[in-house]
Amino acid sequence: MPGFIDAVITVISLALDIYWWILIASAIFSWLYAFNVINSSNQFVNAIGNFLYQATEPVLRPIRNRLPNMGGIDLSPLIVLLAIVFIKMILMNPIRPFLISLFI
Repeated sequence: MPGFIDAVITVISLALDIYWWILIASAIFSWLYAFNVINSSNQFVNAIGNFLYQATEPVLRPIRNRLPNMGGIDLSPLIVLLAIVFIKMILMNPIRPFLISLFI
């Protein structure tokens, strides 16, 4: 059973890593789009932007609704990235032996 729990924790950690990079890509894409660096009429660019928006918006929207208006600055990706780091630290360090001992 400990091997199964290790596998689940590893998969969760990998999923968090992937979402980390999706958030960063979404932030960079939004900057490039805002400053007209990329061609918004290109179908491939729109497909990438649509994917990044749909992948990140369900997580970012509730955080944006709770944050005060900061002008044009969106701190919600930063908060989600910090939450990912926090979750990974909990999963990988302090409670990992405790979680494994619960299922043995």
